[in-house]
Amino acid sequence: MCATVAGDPLCAVCETAFFDAGVHRCRSCAQRLGPAAGDLCGRCLRAPPAFDGSITLADYAAPVDGLVVALKFGHRLEIASSLGRLLGTAIARRAPPSAAIVAVPLAFERQRERGFNQTLEIARVAARVAARPLLTEVLLRTRHRPAQEGLPLDERRRNVRGAFAVPAAAEGAVAGRNLIVIDDVMTSGSTLDEVARTLKRAGAAQVVNAIVARTP
Repeated sequence: MCATVAGDPLCAVCETAFFDAGVHRCRSCAQRLGPAAGDLCGRCLRAPPAFDGSITLADYAAPVDGLVVALKFGHRLEIASSLGRLLGTAIARRAPPSAAIVAVPLAFERQRERGFNQTLEIARVAARVAARPLLTEVLLRTRHRPAQEGLPLDERRRNVRGAFAVPAAAEGAVAGRNLIVIDDVMTSGSTLDEVARTLKRAGAAQVVNAIVARTP
């Protein structure tokens, strides 16, 4: 990224060059598809996930992956503002006006180490740009699990099983609601699938993901 705009690591040229409006993707998991493909990838046709759709800004590849890494591990919080602005614009264009936003929570141990939840920082800006309410107390991560990176698909699913909960006091805010779940990166979709299952068990009507980047 050129970092030519004061206070913003993304200029208009970089946004156009690296964020892929118009790329044909699976409407369920946002995996990139060929131009002649249908609306769903083969995996989602064979085993539909618990979530109802996904919005993404780009593939998780250079230089977008560098932005995500710099935000998470370099404490570059101004990047959350830029990514949240782009994601909020996409949500305003494509998600139901009645939908509320939920950020995927970090485990307490990981948030204490990092000092912040990068997904929540992105969600704060996205909610403001999209003019959607942000629900910050409706989804908890109940236990610390090993990082998903490098795990096979079956192990990823087992790793996140039962990892989230909706507190009883928050069920009224979830029941019957259309929800947009924000995360920074989707790889296998296992985490977001478990989040959607958890929210739907609490009565959510629809769960759509809004993610910064999708691993090809």
